[in-house]
Amino acid sequence: MSIALLYERSENDEAGIKQTAQQLGIDLKFIPFRKIALTISKEGFTAKTKGKSYTETLDQTVVVLNRAQSKNRRLQASYILEMFDKKTLNTSQVEFTCYSKLRTLLKLWKAGLPVPKTAFVPCDASDFMKDHKEIHNEADIADLFQMEFPIDDGIVIKADAGTHGKLIMLSKTREELLSNIRETKPNIINPIGVVAQEFIKKWFYDLRIIVYKEKGKQPVCHNKALARAGFKDFRTNTFLGNLVFEAKLPQNVVDLANKCGDTLGKNSEAWIFALDAMVNNADNNKIDEIYLKTQLDIATKEYAPVQKAKIDETRLTNFPVWNNRLEQAFSTYACSSSYQKVKNVLDENIENNKNTLVFHEANSCPEFWENTRLVTGLNVAVPLLKAAQSLIG
Repeated sequence: MSIALLYERSENDEAGIKQTAQQLGIDLKFIPFRKIALTISKEGFTAKTKGKSYTETLDQTVVVLNRAQSKNRRLQASYILEMFDKKTLNTSQVEFTCYSKLRTLLKLWKAGLPVPKTAFVPCDASDFMKDHKEIHNEADIADLFQMEFPIDDGIVIKADAGTHGKLIMLSKTREELLSNIRETKPNIINPIGVVAQEFIKKWFYDLRIIVYKEKGKQPVCHNKALARAGFKDFRTNTFLGNLVFEAKLPQNVVDLANKCGDTLGKNSEAWIFALDAMVNNADNNKIDEIYLKTQLDIATKEYAPVQKAKIDETRLTNFPVWNNRLEQAFSTYACSSSYQKVKNVLDENIENNKNTLVFHEANSCPEFWENTRLVTGLNVAVPLLKAAQSLIG
């Protein structure tokens, strides 16, 4: 009986999982999930690429770590594997929920957890009739949203299944709102309708919080979060050039995160989530922003060696050597004066505004090796592998 790692292509996270499994003495198998034929027939199932059969590997696997990066493929993989009587982390039900921001928010809201005010209109910006006539619905959708949200406060339009900040747009005028609604055409990251949300005045950062559970144990929320910070964009995403810092979580936030995990992972014996949260602190900022922006500018220069290490091609040929270089570069950055000053601002601000925090998304397959692991000290591969082991035991 074994644990298998399924992925589309091996990135740093997958290499990190392999390295961690080796350190823990876990014999980790591999199952590709891209150019492979998964076949069912009266004889059973087979799994074959053009050059190799993975049928025996899959047959002997008990638990699969589903690391397909595409949300669609990840959902499909979990369901197929469960039909093959395999246990998956995370389950297809969890993947179904986390695939959609709206489904995630509905579950959290139903459980009484704090989420941003959110509205969904199940109507596309344009409809096309049989005679090819186009009907525009943007104005009606905008009217419905403006009934719920003051435009002067800002209305955020979101792609329901988007990632890395794609199709997340802020509207502060009627014209911007109409334009942003037009952008939400039905596609793979926004299958139906339009989702809008109140604009949370989160100052200069948001939080990524890791929560996980092994079979037979209580959920665990890591008490340090990854803070993605900067003034480059209202979307504080690292893919948009923002910096990363450690942030200490107050106990009430830890408790809320555990409840979020229990809610999203209900009926699953083991699970792991990266929860995205924002602190609504518009009226409780005690730090001069000029001082803060100066420290962030200095930190940006201190972070440059980390960015250089991240793109070093050694990671493709000698992952352990590359990883050591990355860790050394990050250690130097984290010891810098500017890092510590920004971190102190974050910790104080989170503590002062801990009761205004809202959860706005949950990621069932979080990226972790380059940022979360280095910032928080938590190698997500460890709870991931231990959760898989608990499902075998």
